[in-house]
Amino acid sequence: MSLKNENPYAALEKIFHEPSRLAIMSALCAAADGLTFNEIKKQCDLTDGNLSRHLKVLEEAGSVSIRKAFVKSKPQTTVMLSEKGRASFLEYLKALEEVLKQAAKGLQLERKPVSGEVAPGGTAIAEA
Repeated sequence: MSLKNENPYAALEKIFHEPSRLAIMSALCAAADGLTFNEIKKQCDLTDGNLSRHLKVLEEAGSVSIRKAFVKSKPQTTVMLSEKGRASFLEYLKALEEVLKQAAKGLQLERKPVSGEVAPGGTAIAEA
C-alpha cells in the first residue's frame, strides 16, 4: 500500500484504532507464543467482559486465533496473532505513522506569534 498517493486517514483500520484493541494487538506483537487471557487482561487493564468482547471482534476479523485448553485441570485461553492479523496490524501501524508524521510536520510549521501568547519557556510575547 502506497500511502503517498492515498489519504492516510482512510488506511487507519477501525478494528485496530479502538484503544483497547490497539493495546491487545501491541501486547500480542511482543509475544511470539501468544498470551493467556489473564496476561492480556493484566497488561491491558481490561475486565473479563471487555476483553472477551474485543477478542471476539479480533477473532471474527481473522486477526487473532484463540486456543482453549486445560492446563493442570484448569481451563486456559491462549491468544495468538494470526498471519493475517500480523500483516494487517503492520499496515495499520504504517498508516498511523504517516498520519503522525503529517501532524508533527504541521506543528513544526512556522507561524506568526499572537500578541499575549506565551512562548516556550513561559515568556509572554509583546505586541509588535
